[in-house]
Amino acid sequence: MSFKVLQVIPKLGYGGAETGCYDIAHYLAEQDCKSYIITSGGPLLKFIRKDKVKVIRLPVKSKNPILILLNTILISLIIIFLRIDIVHARSRAPAWSCFVSCLITRRKFVTTFHGIYNFSNSIKKFYNSVMVRSNLIIAGSNFVFNHIHKNYGNLINAQKRLLVIFRGINTEYFDNSNITNDKVQNLYSSLKLSSEKFKILLPGRLTGWKGQEMFIESLNLLKTKYNKENFQVIILGSHQGRKVYFKKLISAVEKYRLRDKVFFLQHLKEMPIAYYVSDMVVSSSIEPEAFGRISVEAQAMRRPILASNHGGSTETIVNGKSGFLFENNNPESLAENLNKLIEMDKDKLQSIGNEGRKNVLKKFDVEQMCYSTFLEYKKLIK
Repeated sequence: MSFKVLQVIPKLGYGGAETGCYDIAHYLAEQDCKSYIITSGGPLLKFIRKDKVKVIRLPVKSKNPILILLNTILISLIIIFLRIDIVHARSRAPAWSCFVSCLITRRKFVTTFHGIYNFSNSIKKFYNSVMVRSNLIIAGSNFVFNHIHKNYGNLINAQKRLLVIFRGINTEYFDNSNITNDKVQNLYSSLKLSSEKFKILLPGRLTGWKGQEMFIESLNLLKTKYNKENFQVIILGSHQGRKVYFKKLISAVEKYRLRDKVFFLQHLKEMPIAYYVSDMVVSSSIEPEAFGRISVEAQAMRRPILASNHGGSTETIVNGKSGFLFENNNPESLAENLNKLIEMDKDKLQSIGNEGRKNVLKKFDVEQMCYSTFLEYKKLIK
């Protein structure tokens, strides 16, 4: 069965929603379906196979009501002209344009909840509700599924299908066998890493809810309470303009006298290398992750993961087997678990890493995500 799918996403960056859109687009082309993406731009555009996926540039990143209306008209015309069968929206602002366009053109409408949309009033909740006004609603985790039912259950009826399709990652890309010694040595040299020291990686954009401040506090406890000195830390992520918060983190490092142990890295072109050089990975989010991509990537790279015990991380980690969960927003609990992992012998750490790889291949491979989504598309068309 061949059909045409139009995905709409504000910007094609390197986040979970964006890479998911990219992966589905190319998978559809391989199934002899016509695949289109509407986006405002983004760095991932240069990797799109133009012979397989057609890209249309529109200002769908904007929340301006006038531009949303303009996008509605243009998307309606595109649907009619290209004879699109399914429209898949991956964010709220463009979802409103897609929702109205699908009503006008009578096409099937799909949405994916990539995160938790908070609201403080009825207007914001109504704005968010567009994500459950589709024929098919995809939740990226059971945590998100429960959030949808709890907050928007009154909008879900027999004509709508709500299901969980876990995000998938490219396990061929996140694979230790791809890492070359030259790239490892370059990272070692640029950060002055030592092979004799236990290396801890904390990836993620620098923002308060990701818990970097609490993590640094736990490092101080690791040093003062557990007398650990033989470790190095890479905090990898951009502050994205949050300069005050970034300075706050640097001040905390200075305050706890960790300057010779903590390295900040704004960006790394090949993320798998950061996982490879690390002995363990931390996800310290103090607000729940909708899915927890870091936890899955770390496991794919055979590295033990230590994450907060809430949100999507509780679904992606087999606690005690492929990684560990610590008490959310509790530096004491995080420090205790850091110490436990540092004291483990290398064979045990390797065994945990191997279990992580098995876990990801079984549940979170990108092929599985694409295949499940493709089957749901087919059901909609039928």
